[in-house]
Amino acid sequence: MLKVLTRILLCLLLVGILLGVWVAFDLYRDHKVNIRAFDADEVARLDTAMWRSYYSRRRVQMFRELTELLETQYKLPFWRRYLVAYYAAKGAFIFKDGKSREDYVKAIPDVQKFYDEIRAVSMTTFDAKRVAELEVEWWIVHRERAKHGEGDLARALAETAGEIYQMPPELFLEHGDLRAKAMEIRDTKAESGGVTEDDWHQIDDLLHRSWRSLHNVVAE
Repeated sequence: MLKVLTRILLCLLLVGILLGVWVAFDLYRDHKVNIRAFDADEVARLDTAMWRSYYSRRRVQMFRELTELLETQYKLPFWRRYLVAYYAAKGAFIFKDGKSREDYVKAIPDVQKFYDEIRAVSMTTFDAKRVAELEVEWWIVHRERAKHGEGDLARALAETAGEIYQMPPELFLEHGDLRAKAMEIRDTKAESGGVTEDDWHQIDDLLHRSWRSLHNVVAE
């Protein structure tokens, strides 16, 4: 009996060691990707899915969709994408629960951790802190849209994309405009009774066009 128990414990120890090696390898190995190369339609599909999960406060489902997006768009290894998805989801829900700019900017540190990890694997270098600040800024423009003029959200989105890909923001205005229109449909319908499946179909179409536009810019 003692020998059997010893063998079981040794097997468990071996499994634990192998798991630890796998996790460490995923998190710390040198891994570089071209962030300009991705499937725009698949990213758009996941983007729509995450919007639906976010607004329904389905945190676990949004987390799963985030990990899938990180695999699709950034080719992150298994454990690394789970860590990065945690940073993104945490920042998103810190922002969602905020009531003022002072609350909203508390999301920046976690959003920066997300972009720190993306920058670490990206062949295109960028300032992760600056990108995080711009990301949260467009979230604020969207949340406080009544205080902003037409086109402000599209420009804020374009500035974020321009900083990530190190290209002039003007090149991403179509991407920003289409994405802003998708947000407008979601917001308007939610405020007037609810977002229908037909509305989500329109939103999904706009997001597909938006991501295709961005991909066309960065792939040139």
